[in-house]
Amino acid sequence: MRIEKCYFCSSNIYPGHGINFVRNDCKMFRFCRSKCHKSFKMKRNPRKVKWTKAFRKSHGKELAIDSTFDLEKKRNIPVKYDRELWQNTVHAMKRIQEIRSKRQNQFIKQRLKAGKKLELKDDEKEVTKHIHLIEPKVTEEQLYNAALNKTKQKLAAKQRLVEEVGMDMD
Repeated sequence: MRIEKCYFCSSNIYPGHGINFVRNDCKMFRFCRSKCHKSFKMKRNPRKVKWTKAFRKSHGKELAIDSTFDLEKKRNIPVKYDRELWQNTVHAMKRIQEIRSKRQNQFIKQRLKAGKKLELKDDEKEVTKHIHLIEPKVTEEQLYNAALNKTKQKLAAKQRLVEEVGMDMD
């Protein structure tokens, strides 16, 4: 059983699925669904259509260059069956899948890190621009202390007035 790749979007095509298009020069194009086939007939470029793998790779959204992709290449050379060879191959496939997933996760984290820095800069810029809208958080104790200070100042002012009035009478 061979799992083919869609010519347009690079998704998997399982046996019995998809559409084959053969051009006059005997080149075969396999498409996973009619959406890809119609886009191909409309002469759309897969690198400019946002939902394709080609777009994602060309715009740096997915890992494009990695040594783990070499194992997926199509091979047409028949190999004599050997149980040990098959076991080693299956074991290698599992190991390569683990490595690929780790590298993809690391790539995504690196890609998102730049976006977080830009977002932080934008947030800082917005805060500095609209700082007058942000009021400092005031606790009950601070309110109580402020009210106490005001009353002390009023009392001090009254005492000064009383002393001044008392001095004027003498």
